[in-house]
Amino acid sequence: MDLDFSEEQQMLRDMVRSLCNEYSPVEVVRAMEDDPKGVPEELWKQLGELGLLGLLIPESYGGAEQGMLEAALVYEEFGRALAPSPHFVSSVVSARLLLAAGSEEQKQTWLPQIASGEAVLTPAWLEPDRGFGDVGVQLRVEADGDGFKLTGTKRHVLFASTAARLVVLARNGDDVEYFLVDPNASGVTLTQQRSLAADTQYDVEFAGVRVAASDRIPGGWAVWNSVMLDGVILLAAWAMGGAERAVEVTTDYAKERKQFDKPLGAFQAISHYLADATTNVDGGKGLVYEAAWARGEGRDVARLAPMAKLFACQTYRDVTAMCQQVWGGVGFTIEYDIQLYFRRAKQLQITWWDQSYLEELIAADVLDREAS
Repeated sequence: MDLDFSEEQQMLRDMVRSLCNEYSPVEVVRAMEDDPKGVPEELWKQLGELGLLGLLIPESYGGAEQGMLEAALVYEEFGRALAPSPHFVSSVVSARLLLAAGSEEQKQTWLPQIASGEAVLTPAWLEPDRGFGDVGVQLRVEADGDGFKLTGTKRHVLFASTAARLVVLARNGDDVEYFLVDPNASGVTLTQQRSLAADTQYDVEFAGVRVAASDRIPGGWAVWNSVMLDGVILLAAWAMGGAERAVEVTTDYAKERKQFDKPLGAFQAISHYLADATTNVDGGKGLVYEAAWARGEGRDVARLAPMAKLFACQTYRDVTAMCQQVWGGVGFTIEYDIQLYFRRAKQLQITWWDQSYLEELIAADVLDREAS
């Protein structure tokens, strides 16, 4: 594994950082909190024009066809800026699922629109009081003439009001399948949820929603699991970018804020906290890069990808908690930015495979058994 990034990779990182600085400053991040749509139009437009929405989509479908390591660099910058957008749910999860299991007609219809930003797709996956594994998908599918009807509830559906289609995970017999559902279809009810990160997510009720046979994606649970392995690597990169930035702003504060006529950073306890945090962030970044590189090389990441998210999210949470302590009481007030990182760190740790499920996946691989 060579982590001496190429000139092109460094240019990509610099481009995304510049883009986020201009179109996703902290004022935009704050404005998008609990927003019904949650998508800054100018940021989304720029992501599309620069080809970043099609980052992992093949050129034949209008994408840029970059690798996982390049995507990890992009997600680090998204994490640094706390960039609010449906990039992950649409350009990563939904696009990868279509590529893996969609029909050619579905790919031709949706992938170019995802790559251009014309359409957003988002998965409707989690259900009330159910887990992250395949048994957690119990939304009911019934045959209905030449199509299907869906009945049940999904929670934590990100950007549902913005989406052109929901990618609904449902149980059809003994396996999980996927259905492309218009969120404006009859029988679909969206209710906005409030979250720790103040991101844009919805409760979605399906009351006998009619779905055409052409909108069915018969993939099986293995497809979702494979897509999620890609996804958690990029979320780990997002976490490391956020953690690194939180340490940077806290280090600057420790240099400037004085107590007893000397900077906070001059106190040994504070300086050691910052040193430990920097060490853990650097270690986490190395693990993320290894996972992204391995995935790009076609290697098995059944253990490495969960390890990356587990370590990265724990580090992000611990680092931002330490940063809050360095800032003191003001760090917990909404006027200061460090709380934005702290809240998102915890939210990310408990979503998209939480700590317990990640540990179960790693243990299953170590012990060569199936995770439940």
